[in-house]
Amino acid sequence: MDSSLNAARRSRELREVAELSDRRLDVLVVGLGATGAGAALDAASRGLSVAAIDAHDLAFGTSRWSSKMVHGGLRYLAKGQVDVAYESAVERGILLRRTAPHLVKAHPYVLPLTPDVSRSQAAMVMTGYRLGDALRAAARTPRRLLPGPSRLSPERTRRLAPVLRADGASGRLRGGLLSWDGRLLDDARLVVAIARTAAAHGARILTRCRALRLTGNGADVRDELTGEEFTIRARVVINATGVWSGELDPRVRLRPSRGTHLVLASRSLPGLIAGLHLPLPGESNRFALVLPQHDGRVYVGLTDEPVDGPVPDVPEAPEEDVRTLLEVLNRVVETPVTREAVAGAYAGLRPLLAADGRTSDLSRRHAVFAGDGVVTVVGGKLTTYRRMAEDAVDRAVAHANLRAGRCRTRRIPLIGAGPRPSNVPPRVTDRYGSEADAAYELVKAHPEEVGLGLTAGDLLWSVLHEGALDEGDLLDRRTRIGLVAQDRERALAATREVLHRTSRP
Repeated sequence: MDSSLNAARRSRELREVAELSDRRLDVLVVGLGATGAGAALDAASRGLSVAAIDAHDLAFGTSRWSSKMVHGGLRYLAKGQVDVAYESAVERGILLRRTAPHLVKAHPYVLPLTPDVSRSQAAMVMTGYRLGDALRAAARTPRRLLPGPSRLSPERTRRLAPVLRADGASGRLRGGLLSWDGRLLDDARLVVAIARTAAAHGARILTRCRALRLTGNGADVRDELTGEEFTIRARVVINATGVWSGELDPRVRLRPSRGTHLVLASRSLPGLIAGLHLPLPGESNRFALVLPQHDGRVYVGLTDEPVDGPVPDVPEAPEEDVRTLLEVLNRVVETPVTREAVAGAYAGLRPLLAADGRTSDLSRRHAVFAGDGVVTVVGGKLTTYRRMAEDAVDRAVAHANLRAGRCRTRRIPLIGAGPRPSNVPPRVTDRYGSEADAAYELVKAHPEEVGLGLTAGDLLWSVLHEGALDEGDLLDRRTRIGLVAQDRERALAATREVLHRTSRP
């Protein structure tokens, strides 16, 4: 089946599920972040009939606000959560080797040994890095895909990160600790690839379709584009709505945590090749992350602050988080980064299971609850989305007594994961993988630039094949142009022209 998602397919499949009055789907998934899209793919690839809905868009919630890391769980090792760390290492290896090698790559990270890092702390961190490398080996991820850790001289440290201060008031840079981990070129594009792969296996992927309430036999929903309300009947519902899970399942108690990232303008940290791990003052095992992007921007994150009250659709990054992250960064760089260099900021909410203590100490384990025809999956992290989806579908199959095979998603490559064409510019192959040939035809036919090196052809591809329906889908999720308000404003006219062009009969 075709993997392309677009407005015409949405309308047709929404009509189909609305007309299933005399029979039921096997599985209805609510939520189209990484875990929900993963559950749709898992269930459809087992031969079940599936629809997956979201009130907004693919990757509208937490899945697009990550640090763009696919990590092996080193932080969980420090807390003694070996099972969580091992699960992360296994899932990272699956993404790197098989399911998404076009979207997930190994990336170097340097912990600069500044006067703020004692020799005993450096030794402890290096021990952790070596344990993390042992997890890599246990997860059978080859060293060629993920190199091991090493100690760096001051000179090599500054070659990878020339922005670092060589001398400070309290001492010299002693060198650095180099580690490697996975990183995503774009977390929202991972979700799009998962959803399209699910569609290729027969799942109906329906954005702008809000679940009003879950019943024992499906869900009452509303088409957010027309306002029409109807019922989707299913033998079991998987609630994968993340931080909003408790609104549909009262058994769930969450304690959301806010993670804020800064988006620094190009040339703010010139020459930075590696990511940076920067110790947070007063914390023994928490680090800020500095991650250079291919478009020249640099992301700096992340905070971990509890959030009380109603969950917003789009969280805001408070000014106090911006100040905190700049203070951590400016402790180590030669030239201070000013507030004016912060071109944008974003914040995401982690759906942590409620417990006593600080949110930074809460476990990243996921949990699955089942009862009354509803299976809810919560917690976890982006790296382990596939395992979370597998556990949710396993529980749904047992709960509804469905006839289905075992999970197959360990071995299903996501859309774009095949061989890359050699006659296409790297910018296009990095974005589209094995689909680069077809995408490049649109890029050549519509070469008008819209921002970040992208063209009107890229936007057209997103409308025709990736389910983008409006400006927000294109600028905020299919691309990341919208992370900087001025870039978004400059791209609006071209974006509207693309949408107008594709809406013509």
